[in-house]
Amino acid sequence: MGWVALILAGCFEMVGVAGITMVNRKPSARSFLVLVLGFLMSFVLLARAMNDIAMGTACAVWTGIGTVGSAVTGMIGFGEPKD
Repeated sequence: MGWVALILAGCFEMVGVAGITMVNRKPSARSFLVLVLGFLMSFVLLARAMNDIAMGTACAVWTGIGTVGSAVTGMIGFGEPKD
C-alpha cells in the first residue's frame, strides 16, 4: 500500500504545481483550491507512504514523479515551451 500512496502523492504533487500555474495565469478561488488541495494531499500521502518505505527512497521517487510529471503537464496542458 505504501507504493500506491507514494505514486498518488507524486500525482497530487503535479496537481499542486498545475495549481501554481493556474494562480499565476488567472487567480481565482478555484485555482487556489487546486493549489492547496493538491499539495495537501501530496504531503498527506507522502507521509503515509513513509510508514512503509524508507524516507530517502520515498522522497526521491516522489520528487521524480512530481518533477517529470509537472514538466510534461506544463508542456501539454499549459503550452509551455519544450526547450
